[in-house]
Amino acid sequence: MEINNFDPLWLAVIGTSLMAFVLKYLGQSVPKSWLSHPRILKINSLIPIALLSALVAVQSFTKESRLIADQRMAGVAVAVVALILRAPFPVIVLSAAATSAALFHIQ
Repeated sequence: MEINNFDPLWLAVIGTSLMAFVLKYLGQSVPKSWLSHPRILKINSLIPIALLSALVAVQSFTKESRLIADQRMAGVAVAVVALILRAPFPVIVLSAAATSAALFHIQ
């Protein structure tokens, strides 16, 4: 393979892999004393909640980079009501899925 014909896709793959390795290495190199600070512990416990909430919002309210209102919004609303009523997790998931599916088939 000649250098002149190097595919930009492979350059992107190698560059991304190198960046991922460096980030993981730096994450492992952080001193334990920095991570045991109470403020850092609080932030680290909230990051997964924020990421999951953002994922649910993006998957529920967008389609092709546009905001939409469809049956998924009703499913999320039913799930929120079930959460407020302190329903068990399987009930929350099944009620949201059933609501979304029923409205999808009505359309």
